[in-house]
Amino acid sequence: MSIWINMKLGKRGKAAGRGLTAAIARVYLPCFLSMFVVFQPLFAQTNLSNPDGSRMSGLQSYRTGRDMEGRDRIDEATLYYNQAIQICLDEISGNTATQDTYAVFTWTLQRQKRYADVITWGERALQLYPTDYRIIETMGEAYFYLNEYDRSLVFMQRYVNFLPQGDRSSVAYFFIGEIFRLQGRYLHADIAYTTAVQLEPRISLWWYRLGTVREALEDLSAAIQAYEQALRLNPSYQEAQDGLARSRR
Repeated sequence: MSIWINMKLGKRGKAAGRGLTAAIARVYLPCFLSMFVVFQPLFAQTNLSNPDGSRMSGLQSYRTGRDMEGRDRIDEATLYYNQAIQICLDEISGNTATQDTYAVFTWTLQRQKRYADVITWGERALQLYPTDYRIIETMGEAYFYLNEYDRSLVFMQRYVNFLPQGDRSSVAYFFIGEIFRLQGRYLHADIAYTTAVQLEPRISLWWYRLGTVREALEDLSAAIQAYEQALRLNPSYQEAQDGLARSRR
């Protein structure tokens, strides 16, 4: 860049060119370094392939990483997640990114607990695709884990308002319940948790949370029902056993 500037300015302008170069470096170098720090582990492409030898897509890499994480094979999961992120970054920088690229990107960042990056890239994605409710829900979760509950609530409510029967509606209602519970708004939490377990009745934690807010509301018969259901799903759930014992006194 400094050579180009000096050629344009001539000998008289070399000093000015050097000053301009330094100024540009002061502006852009910190930005580049901050990006390098955030994505430093991703510059080494892992080149993991499908069983048939074909190159994985970002979505395939993400799903494989998620499966590895579910098996508690964390190191392998990290490799696949890093590859998914690198593929998405390559598509974005090469102007070949699609709506799905940004969805996979934010999902993968979320799995790696890079919540601030989820928000940064999610906001960028919503400028291009403002009605991608997959990204909206993911951002709602990220805001929750960043303890920005009001912002999380806005995004989760936005998701369920437009997709009340969406793939992530049960999860969104659970997070809404969590926010209301943490804010001490137990009646609102009861409604949200109840909706969550109606949509997805097989998660013991959700029934337990429902029991806790009903207990806080002194609706003990309803709390007992929720705790009992949590224990049907997970008989060794100690917190649910304790809640049931308290509610029966």
